[in-house]
Amino acid sequence: MSRARYVDPVDGSVYPLDAPRWRSDAGRPLMVTPQAGISREDVERAERSLWRYRACLPVEIARPISLGEGCTPLVERSWGGARPLFKLEWFSPTGSFKDRGTSVMLSYLRQHGITSVLEDSSGNGGSSVAGYGAAGGVAVRILAPAATSPAKIAQVAAYGAEVQLVAGPREESQAEAIRQSDRIFYAGHNWQALFLEGVKTLAYELWEDLGYRAPDNLVVPVGAGSSLLGCHLGFRELLAAGQITRLPRLFAAQPLNCSPVDASFAAGADGPVDRVVRPTIAEGTAIPNPLRLRQMLTALRDSGGGSVAIPEQDIVTALGELCGQGLFVEPTSATAAAAVTRLVAEGRIAPEETTVVVLSGSGLKAAAAVRDLLDTTGRPS
Repeated sequence: MSRARYVDPVDGSVYPLDAPRWRSDAGRPLMVTPQAGISREDVERAERSLWRYRACLPVEIARPISLGEGCTPLVERSWGGARPLFKLEWFSPTGSFKDRGTSVMLSYLRQHGITSVLEDSSGNGGSSVAGYGAAGGVAVRILAPAATSPAKIAQVAAYGAEVQLVAGPREESQAEAIRQSDRIFYAGHNWQALFLEGVKTLAYELWEDLGYRAPDNLVVPVGAGSSLLGCHLGFRELLAAGQITRLPRLFAAQPLNCSPVDASFAAGADGPVDRVVRPTIAEGTAIPNPLRLRQMLTALRDSGGGSVAIPEQDIVTALGELCGQGLFVEPTSATAAAAVTRLVAEGRIAPEETTVVVLSGSGLKAAAAVRDLLDTTGRPS
């Protein structure tokens, strides 16, 4: 653990982990140097949270801020001509997968004496940081786009966090947070390397869920990319540790209306490719210029996976079908389910393969939007 460092994945510069930071000297988001991974013997089975995998983390955390995050259900359903396994990450304490990253990130920051943080978010990230800040005695200020779902803002405020709504697109909230970062430590989940280290426990948990093996395919909704990158990190470590024999193929699901990862992947590019950006009901993935685009493309290609861009009506259809099977998710999650239908239909994944679909956030986060999109029978209105 003592050998772990922050690393700028572009120029390779490294920085010690005992001094929390959110970007490199060149102004880029950081990662943590590759870790060796763990074996099944290292899993603390008596611990009912992601902290059962604490041995895979790059730093030792003496007093974690935990609300029991992780250990979410994995359920099989008939879907699109296959029987994928849906990972119900909305069972997390604040209602989204981001609790994995937040628990580790804020635990690390608090351990290093940081008692007040700033975060920008379109919803789930802010709710998560606010909730874990309340649990851990860390003061939180959340900057969010003015158009964020009222339910998400209400949740942030209920935890006692300070809320500042910012006019304009999602990027303006981040820009304002960076402007304020000279006064309050910036714990932006899209920048923080330790956030990704928390999210990577999703890979370890799926490995344990499946009897210590990897799925054939993993489909995740992608905006800033923390779920995709976290899973790539985790499964890469398991491969390095000899616990699995191959990586699962990773598939990034995005709404067609905002699909920068798909645009670049389809073009075979390593950087941004022009594609028209329009409003989308999948607000959690509405990030037209993701910070870690290059790393996401590397993860997709390294795993032999790919990307899918889903039209709005297909997202609505998938949302209605999920709700009709008892899976009440926000529209962002429905994008991943719709992607499975497309991938099976196109022969890119086989029905008999083990395919996991991450359902990232609760429908309660966007209940009014779900109500407006669906009629009383649960079908698209």
